Amino acid sequence: MGLHEKFKTAYTDRVLGVTSVDLFVPRLNFVFGEAQCPGKIALISLYRLKPEFYGDAPNKSVFFERAEKEAVHELCHTLGLKHCEESRCVMFFSNSIVDTDSKSLDFCRRCAKIVESNLKELGLEG
Repeated sequence: MGLHEKFKTAYTDRVLGVTSVDLFVPRLNFVFGEAQCPGKIALISLYRLKPEFYGDAPNKSVFFERAEKEAVHELCHTLGLKHCEESRCVMFFSNSIVDTDSKSLDFCRRCAKIVESNLKELGLEG
């Protein structure tokens, strides 16, 4: 069985698409990602996460950390989480790469409780 067939028959609860093209939505210049909120599908763009986009030297560690933050952020939108006002929370809206770099990969207490509750409702806690 090929990879395509395995994917079609595998149980998936959420799908995260990853693209290298720049993403735009109405009323914003760009976005690092977009997701159904709540829903099953999320998408992140790697285009503006690379340090070299901002004139810096390539840095895989920084790039992977940015991608991980944006992936978690968008996947949590699929769980119904909205943007958070706490700038260190992973659910804080990144209006620029500075925001992405400044926030952590962790949730604030409020968002952590929502994630835990929503995962429990879906039977996905673990």
